[in-house]
Amino acid sequence: MLKQFFILCSGADKKLLDGCSDGEQTKFVGIGATVFFTAVMAFIASAYALFTVFDNIIPALLFGFVWSLLIFNLDRFIVSTIRKRDSFSNEFLQATPRIILAFIIAIVISKPLEIKIFEKEINTVLLKEKNAMALNNKKEVASYFKSDLEKNKNEIKNLISEIANKEKEVNTLYQTYIQEAEGTAGTKLMGKGPVFKEKIAKHDLAKNELDTIRKNNLEKIAVLEKGNKTLQTDLDKKVTETQPIIDSFDGLMARINALNKLPWLPSVFIMLLFLAIETSPIIAKLLSPRGEYDYKLEDLETALKATIEQDKYQRELLIKTSATMHDKVYADIAEDKKLYDLQRKNTIELLEQQSNNFVEKQMKTL
Repeated sequence: MLKQFFILCSGADKKLLDGCSDGEQTKFVGIGATVFFTAVMAFIASAYALFTVFDNIIPALLFGFVWSLLIFNLDRFIVSTIRKRDSFSNEFLQATPRIILAFIIAIVISKPLEIKIFEKEINTVLLKEKNAMALNNKKEVASYFKSDLEKNKNEIKNLISEIANKEKEVNTLYQTYIQEAEGTAGTKLMGKGPVFKEKIAKHDLAKNELDTIRKNNLEKIAVLEKGNKTLQTDLDKKVTETQPIIDSFDGLMARINALNKLPWLPSVFIMLLFLAIETSPIIAKLLSPRGEYDYKLEDLETALKATIEQDKYQRELLIKTSATMHDKVYADIAEDKKLYDLQRKNTIELLEQQSNNFVEKQMKTL
């Protein structure tokens, strides 16, 4: 049962192969097994690749199965259409397009499996990239809110500076009227004279202004600080909203790019392994000598070709012979006197009838 299945996979003519030796059948069983297991590897690779895209096992398995059928059909077609020739160069020339196609198929199959084999290393690369993306994202979001935050901070700084300057002025006026009262500066007369009263009035006026400025500025600072908190909340919210996008940076293309950043030698060996698997049926066909099956197949094909060419030649000869016979028959008829007289009589009657009809039409118009 398994033998017949692998022969079916090889694309060989089962009836023709049944009449061949066991060794010839074993050769095609090996070719069919290679085609089958290549399709199995294609199913595993494509199912994993599509699972990384859909994150759902059911569509991944369905599409993987369809892809494996496509690869199986291509490999079976490639192997079954290669014919043994008298010259190896002619065989290789015939197989060249199929080898190129096998090379493409090998790359397509190997890449997803490489991603799975080097999954831990790829995850490390992706983690570094995600961290870098998260930092860049924070910088970009912060730069978006930076102008408003800086503006509010500068306004708060100016308001605080205005309060501090006014406090400094009040403290200076306080020291002035104290020194005036003590007689250590100003008029240097101890006591609360007119100059003292004037200076303390200036101090009290400046202190009232300080209280007004402090009250107004503190209210403004509270509003600005509240605005800063709102901006900071919006900034943190924006970072939080964009973080899942960075966390989901784990698709097929991202993993392929991460794989390309790893050392290339292991990937090349894996790809070469699949290339060897994919091209092995073709190489086996090219390197193996002509077998019993090849001779029988060639005999059938050449017999069919000879029959078709013979039928074509017979049809062409039949047409040519028939045309020659018809030409001769009509030539003999043309020389027959009796047939000529009959044709002449009928023609004269036809012309007379046409002439009479013409005369009648002319008479009616008069």
